[in-house]
Amino acid sequence: MTQSFSGLWPVMLTAFEEDGSLDLPGVDALVDFYLEGGSGGLFAVCQSSEMYELNDDERLTLAARVVARVAGAVPVVATATFGNALDGQAAFVRRMADAGVSAVVLLPNQLCAAEEDEATLWPRLEHMIEATDPVPLGLYECPLPYHRVLSPQLVSRLANTGRFRYIKDTSRDPACIGPKVEAVRGSGLALFNAAPASALASLRLGAAGLSPVAANLYPDLFCWLCDNKDDPRAEWLQARLSMFEA
Repeated sequence: MTQSFSGLWPVMLTAFEEDGSLDLPGVDALVDFYLEGGSGGLFAVCQSSEMYELNDDERLTLAARVVARVAGAVPVVATATFGNALDGQAAFVRRMADAGVSAVVLLPNQLCAAEEDEATLWPRLEHMIEATDPVPLGLYECPLPYHRVLSPQLVSRLANTGRFRYIKDTSRDPACIGPKVEAVRGSGLALFNAAPASALASLRLGAAGLSPVAANLYPDLFCWLCDNKDDPRAEWLQARLSMFEA
């Protein structure tokens, strides 16, 4: 719990060989690129990593390789819930924790269906928390297979468990992000915004950092924004990051 969860956390790509197998030296090169750009942490085994196209062994191998390459320089998180029965998902969370990541990310949209509400989701999250104790956890509002944005009230309950370190918010909207930032304040749960269009606004609201797909192209620019949100040039950079995203 002593690692800093702040700054830019790219949602990593995965390098592949021509036959579709993992290109592990290529993964090493990507890690080096992110670190040289100033990244404060890495999110491996995410949507940008083709997580739904990988099998369990590949997910574990990928996460372990990233952890080995960073060699303790920054924290690494990785996803481990892929739609099986809850106890099966919890077992894979433990396996992912054994790969050495700093927190294991849960996908709320893998724990309940799109038509189910947070009253249904909460006890399933409680089950996962209890079944994976004491593994540090994270949350990712992944847009696929359907987009579930968590309420500030649910985020607050999760923060109060003391088990969560990372949440990737994908609402894109400062009006949604602000209440969540307040919900996690002082809890040890760090909120990261996925959207370049609201990057600066979210940082000024108190978000811990950014986790945009565009960081796979120019991580150094997002790192500068994280470190200089009050600089007069930040507005200029924010406007261009919004254009670059398209």
